[in-house]
Amino acid sequence: MKRIMVFSLFSFCSQVISACTTFCINKNGQIVFGRNYDWVTGAGIVNTNQRGLFKTSLYTSDGPAATWISKYGSITFNQFGKEFPTGGMNEKGLVVELMQLDGTTYPAADNRPAVIGLQWIQYQLDNSATTAELIRSDAQIRISTRATPIHFLVADSGGNVATIEFLDGRMTVHKEDDLPFPVLTNNTYASSVQTANSLVDKPGILPGNNSLDRFVKACRMLKRYQDSGSNIPVTGFAFSILDKVAQGSFTKWSIVYDISNKQIHFKTETNKNIMTIEFAAFDFACSQPAKMFNMNQEGGGDVSHHFILPDKKIKQQVMDQVALEGGSRIRINKKQQEDLLLFEYGVSCKQ
Repeated sequence: MKRIMVFSLFSFCSQVISACTTFCINKNGQIVFGRNYDWVTGAGIVNTNQRGLFKTSLYTSDGPAATWISKYGSITFNQFGKEFPTGGMNEKGLVVELMQLDGTTYPAADNRPAVIGLQWIQYQLDNSATTAELIRSDAQIRISTRATPIHFLVADSGGNVATIEFLDGRMTVHKEDDLPFPVLTNNTYASSVQTANSLVDKPGILPGNNSLDRFVKACRMLKRYQDSGSNIPVTGFAFSILDKVAQGSFTKWSIVYDISNKQIHFKTETNKNIMTIEFAAFDFACSQPAKMFNMNQEGGGDVSHHFILPDKKIKQQVMDQVALEGGSRIRINKKQQEDLLLFEYGVSCKQ
């Protein structure tokens, strides 16, 4: 693998916008995970990722590279190359999604290999079947000290939800009884809950849409939905929450993972039609080729059979668009773009 030092370029849901929102709903045993991706560019590709692939992590300069063989297939949303997703779900039903968190402090360099935050997501989807396994992986791998400050909401098919933050140089986890609200925005979970506790059950409209406002709005809607006998389908209600906490044109993608039924539903700023991806439509065996879908193309309904074989031209067009539209937040020169796009070609099936 080339030693390309591009990890400092990744800055998602920037502090200027600070508007990403995630949550999980467990309604009568159906587990659904919602996510708004709010940023300056919505160009992106949905990728399938095969199991049985041998991988080496991107060089980070503050620790040895990680190597692993993917245990599980997954479907991910990507802007900066195939191995660097902003989020996704694997075939076991594990979902991992990121959000900006100022004040993040990653663990100091030690004997664990380091990865950038985006590749940490792919590592978890490749290797973890459950939220508990993801948490235990902290003993084997860490996020680079120089990575973008982010935190994560994760959920699995058993309905186990957790927030993953890196504060004061260590992983901080909220789960089970320490997770009264399965919601995460752009403040620490502890400070968000402190605000929500005093507002969730109070009437009144929250006039703003900052991180804490969105946290409380999502908590309110979830609580009312769970407490009521509403017959609104869970996926439909998840989209209604995402619409409520949307940030206008900054909301580029709204994604709903139906973990229980192994489906992904999404819409984009440029295509308001809800598109659906069925895990059952794909063969994740290493002997089969990965596939891709330009997520802003026209269409609606089940798009599973509209995925195509990897297309370098489309990948380059998406990268060019991300670099152009994201220029006010990131700087990616042509060489860095090329390195990111080529990185996936260093991944191959285990011999």
